[in-house]
Amino acid sequence: MNIPTSKKPRVIIIGGGFAGIALAKKLRNKNVQVVLLDKHNYHTFQPLLYQVATGGLEAGSIAYPIRKVIQEYKDFYFRLTSVKEIDTVNQKIISEIGDLHYDYLVIATGSKTNYFGNKDIERYSMSMKTIPQSLNIRSLILENFEQAVLIKDEVERSMLINFVIVGAGPTGVELAGALAEMKKAILQKDYPDLDIAKMQINLVQGDGRVLDTMSEKSSAAAEKFLVDLGVKVWKNVRVTNYDGKTVTTNSDLTFETATVIWAAGVQGAKIAGLDSKSLVERIERIRVNQYNQVAGYENIFAIGDIASMETELFPHGHPMMAQPAIQQGKLLGENLIKLINKKPMTAFEYNNKGSMATIGRNLAVVDLPRYHFSGVFAWFVWMLVHLFSLIGFKNKAVVFLNWVYNYIWFDREGRLIIRPFKKKNFNSFTSDEV
Repeated sequence: MNIPTSKKPRVIIIGGGFAGIALAKKLRNKNVQVVLLDKHNYHTFQPLLYQVATGGLEAGSIAYPIRKVIQEYKDFYFRLTSVKEIDTVNQKIISEIGDLHYDYLVIATGSKTNYFGNKDIERYSMSMKTIPQSLNIRSLILENFEQAVLIKDEVERSMLINFVIVGAGPTGVELAGALAEMKKAILQKDYPDLDIAKMQINLVQGDGRVLDTMSEKSSAAAEKFLVDLGVKVWKNVRVTNYDGKTVTTNSDLTFETATVIWAAGVQGAKIAGLDSKSLVERIERIRVNQYNQVAGYENIFAIGDIASMETELFPHGHPMMAQPAIQQGKLLGENLIKLINKKPMTAFEYNNKGSMATIGRNLAVVDLPRYHFSGVFAWFVWMLVHLFSLIGFKNKAVVFLNWVYNYIWFDREGRLIIRPFKKKNFNSFTSDEV
């Protein structure tokens, strides 16, 4: 990897997401050599991926170069690669570009889409965890409408403009709301020769309410907002299969559609090499103690979505969201320095600052530790929190100006098919898959 030797302890961070970047900032100019590895050369602000997928923002607005984050950090290196395995015996990582020895290893690989073992759903549905995947969804949505204007058969046309989103967590709810707003204000102008009123947006949820990790008040408000926007919400319905044309469920309900977006679950993006006792198999997260040390290892740590820290309040680990990842990254930066200096580390305690989701224009729900509210004020709170959480002044400015423009003109100018994602028919992809 062409990393210079150093007398300082070497810390390798795998992953440049929220957790990895928070840790990197804490280790800035400390008495350590830091090597940050990621398969992308940019950090992705994942909460706004749905806006890229629906044309509200361009991809560059929510991405920030990792090298720019660390360009003034001393003895700090970035390498573009994927890590294939961890050799815990020889204390080295094995990557696509070579091997590298570590003194301390931090796994911050985040999460990936969980298809629960269903290969057909994995093959035919769309996921939205990365920028390339969001661009694929955007292209497919727009290409569906371009194809629909050419088709005379009503059944095939209906399939092209019938969308099924599986999973009513924040991702599913926000995506459904964005599609509903496109239907209401944009698509009817772009495609006057289509009956856009026939477009369907189906949100399918396996249990009894949307946003089931939020309060019942926020859940009910979000569902009402969605229904008022024209989204069909199906609760207590579990999708069992999708063959590229037909969605089957655990009931008699089926959907005929060319597009299924899978937002029904995530699992840890694990790396081979750790002892099996360190892993939570069902969700592929890594067991850690209160200091984020991986079970069975003193110098290997895991933070963010990949880490499962089981506590009394969080018996299944902390929620796989940005805030726990950021807080764990910050604290681990302090703890690593303490560990190197042979001082006692500080146990992690999650400060739950709340959760939120936006459904559309002037519509959002916010859960704070003591207050739950929805509507216009919640929407402004959602915008401010997300705006200030973005990395880089330029990204903040661009996103803010886009939101102002979209609000005033009720438009989304990112309706561009930059990278085609076509289907020859509803059962086979011809695309540059991610």
